[in-house]
Amino acid sequence: MTQQIKIKSGSYKIRGKDVELAGMVFPMVEPFKVGAAGGYVTVDGKAIAGFPDRNIKIKIDSADDYELTRAKTTVREETDEETIDRLRERFQILEDMTRACKKGDVRAMIVTGPPGVGKSFGVEKVLGKHELIAELGDRPAKYQVVKGAMSAIGLYCKLYNYADKDNVLVFDDCDSILQEDLSLNILKAALDSKKTRRIHWNTDSFKLRNEGVPDSFEFKGSAIFITNIKFDNVKSKKMRDHLEAIESRCHYIDLTIDTEREKMLRIKQIVSDGMLKEYALGDEQEERLMDFIDINKKNLRELSLRTVLKVADLAKAFPTNWEAMAENTVPVSYTHLTLPTKRIV
Repeated sequence: MTQQIKIKSGSYKIRGKDVELAGMVFPMVEPFKVGAAGGYVTVDGKAIAGFPDRNIKIKIDSADDYELTRAKTTVREETDEETIDRLRERFQILEDMTRACKKGDVRAMIVTGPPGVGKSFGVEKVLGKHELIAELGDRPAKYQVVKGAMSAIGLYCKLYNYADKDNVLVFDDCDSILQEDLSLNILKAALDSKKTRRIHWNTDSFKLRNEGVPDSFEFKGSAIFITNIKFDNVKSKKMRDHLEAIESRCHYIDLTIDTEREKMLRIKQIVSDGMLKEYALGDEQEERLMDFIDINKKNLRELSLRTVLKVADLAKAFPTNWEAMAENTVPVSYTHLTLPTKRIV
C-alpha cells in the first residue's frame, strides 16, 4: 500500500520557479535519498494538479523534512499563471519541433487537438519566418500548407514537388489523405524510417506524364499533419491499423485543451503575445474585445482563436458599433448575450 507523506520543508521547481511545498501531502514512491544535487524524496506528481504527470523528486535536506501521515493527498488547483505557463510550454514544444522538421532533423509529426487553439498558428509562425528569409534572398519557399481534400495521385505529385531536404509539407485539416488506403500507403513510404525513402507510382497516369513527374522518386523532405482527428477514437480496425503505422513513423503532439477555463486562458495568452497586433485596435479596444469574449464564452458557437479573430474583424471594420454587429453574427444565443460595460476613465 502506498504511504502518504506530509512535507515539513521542501521545494520543487515548477516551470523554472522554486515552489515551497510545506504542508502538502503526496503519495511517496521512494524514501529520502542523496543524489548529485543533494537530498530528495520521490513522490507521485500526477496525484496533484499543477505537477508533472510522473514521479518527481522533492528537494529536502534530510528525512526529518517529511513525516508519514494518514491524511489524504493535497487537493490543489493550478493558478491562472501556472496554467498559462503550462500551456505556453506545450505550444513552445510545437514550435521547436516545427523548427526541427524544417532542418530535417525530424521527418514527420502529427499535431492533434480541438479546433481554434493555435495548432496552425504555431506551425505557420515558425515556417513563415523561413519563407520571409527565402523571399529576401530571392529563393523559392521550401514549404507549403495544404488544406482541403486531396487525391492519392495529387498527394504523390505534391510530395515530388517538395521532395528535397529542408522542404516541409504541412497538411492542415487535409484529413482525406488519412482516410484512404492508397494515400496512406504513399505516406508510409514517404515517412519510412529507412535511410532512403523511395516512393513509387506503379500504374499508368496521364497526370504524371503531363506534369513531368516520374513514377519513382526519393523523398528527403518532412511532413507535418495538423488534424482534429483523435486516432484512438477511429472505429474501423483497417483504418486504425493504417493510422497506427503512420503514427509509428511520426512524433505525436496532443494539444488537447479539455476545459473552458484552459481555452480562455490560452486565448488570453496568445492575444497578450501579440496575435491582434496587426489590427492596431489600441489597448482599450483590445481589452474591451477580450471582455466581450470572456463574458460570453458560454454562449459562443466556438470558444477559440478563430472567434477572437472574427470579433477583431468587426472591431476593425465597425469601430463604434462592433458589439452590436457581433451580437448578430457571433454568439449562439442572442438573448443571453452580454455586452461589456464601458470603463469610465
